Amino acid sequence: MAPGGGTDIATRLFAQKLSESVGQTVLVENRAGAGGIVGAEIAAKATQDGHTLMMTSTTQTVLPSMYKSLPYDIVKDFAPISVVVVSPIVFTAHPSVPVASLRELISLAKAKPGEVTYGSAGNGSIFHLAMELFGSMAGARLMHVPFNGGGPSTNAALGGQIQLLSGSLPTALPNVRAGKLRGLGVTSAQRSQLAPDLPTVAESSGLSGYEAALWYGLIAPAATPMTVIRKLNAEVASLLKQRDVKEKLTTLGFELQHNSPEEFAQLIRSDIVKWGKVVRDSGAKID
Repeated sequence: MAPGGGTDIATRLFAQKLSESVGQTVLVENRAGAGGIVGAEIAAKATQDGHTLMMTSTTQTVLPSMYKSLPYDIVKDFAPISVVVVSPIVFTAHPSVPVASLRELISLAKAKPGEVTYGSAGNGSIFHLAMELFGSMAGARLMHVPFNGGGPSTNAALGGQIQLLSGSLPTALPNVRAGKLRGLGVTSAQRSQLAPDLPTVAESSGLSGYEAALWYGLIAPAATPMTVIRKLNAEVASLLKQRDVKEKLTTLGFELQHNSPEEFAQLIRSDIVKWGKVVRDSGAKID
C-alpha cells in the first residue's frame, strides 16, 4: 500500500476508528513494494495475537499466478477477517472510438482483431486482467498497453493515445461526466451506487456472468485465535455502520462491504482460481 493513495487514506480512517473502538492505538505502517509482496511477507511473519493486521486486496489473489514462488501463501499464512470496501472498475473509451456500448466494441474488436488498444495501470494489475477476462468471454482480441500506474494510463486515454481504458471508477467518473471519456460499463455484478446510470459490463456486452471485483479487506497472521478474528470482524461491521465512516469512504469512491471470515476465505480461494485462469489464458507477465 503506497502512502497518499485512496487505499492508504481509507486504511488510516479505518485505523483511527478502530483505535477509538477498542481503546488501543492502531498504527498504519506503509510497506509498499513488489505489488504488495513486501508488506504481505512482513505481515505473515508477525506475532499472531491480533495486534498486526494487513489491508489486502484482490491483487493478492493474482500474485500466485504471476510469480513462480512467493515468500508466503495467502491462503495458508493468513486468517481472513472481513472485506471492508469494494472499488468499482470501469471500462471507458475515447470519444473518437465509434462505439456506444460494449456490444459494439465486441463487433469492432472482432472486425479488427488485435488493433483496438486499451490501457491499464500495468501488467498483471486487476485492471489489466478485468479487460482480459472480458476479451476472453467475448472471443475478441484486444491489444494491451501497460502503464506505470492509473494516472499515466488515464492521461493516455484522455489524449487519445489509447482507445480504451480499464481504470478505477472514482478516477474515470469526472472525465466521463465531462464528456472527455465515454463510459461503457462497470465490472461489478450490479450497477455502482456511485454511477447508477452506467450499465454493468454484463448488461452492456450481453456477457452473462461477467464480474471483476476489486475488493479490499483485513487479514491477520494465520494462527491468530479465532476469538480475536471474530471480535475484529464484529468491529468491522460496527465501524462500517457509522455515518461519518460511510460518508468519507463513499467520497473516496469506495462502496462498503462486510462478510464473515469464512465467506472472505472462500472469496480469496475462488479468486485465486478465477484470476489464475485469466493469467494463463492471457499470457500476462510481470516485466
